[in-house]
Amino acid sequence: MAIQIAKALGARVVTAVGGHEKAAQPRELGADVAVGYRTQDFADFGPYEVILDVIGGDYLERNLRSLAADGRLVVIGLQNGLEARLNLAEIVFKRVSVHGTTLRTRSKEQPRRRKAAFVAEVQEHVWPMIGSGAVRLVIDRAAPLAEAAEGHRLMETGGHTGKILLVNK
Repeated sequence: MAIQIAKALGARVVTAVGGHEKAAQPRELGADVAVGYRTQDFADFGPYEVILDVIGGDYLERNLRSLAADGRLVVIGLQNGLEARLNLAEIVFKRVSVHGTTLRTRSKEQPRRRKAAFVAEVQEHVWPMIGSGAVRLVIDRAAPLAEAAEGHRLMETGGHTGKILLVNK
């Protein structure tokens, strides 16, 4: 959905994919460039104003080098690890900012107004994009709950593109 939302907002979108077989779908969703991260360096297509990082770990250094002056890095996943080397000069001299966020660790103790504000922003800005068809959910497959292990295997191997829905039939 990030590709589609960014395009709907007028951004140039560069996305990293595992290989040529996975490059078609991001392009269909609006990505301007699909970089095969095994054979290409996405930094060559920058600098970037915003990077959404689902990988984490040692991608931090490359992401910071790839940011434009005053750019923003938003870490939303940690697939490649929790720790990374940090060159503070990349942050200071380019005046970049690094943010981390997830919805998974939002606790009940957090102020309700913060959660309510988040929901209100999604309703105001994202729902109209979904309603107009500019943004759509990408589903790889729906499978019975009994096949959850297969769904996890697909996720671990990267053998899917889009969400894997488990349905209770």
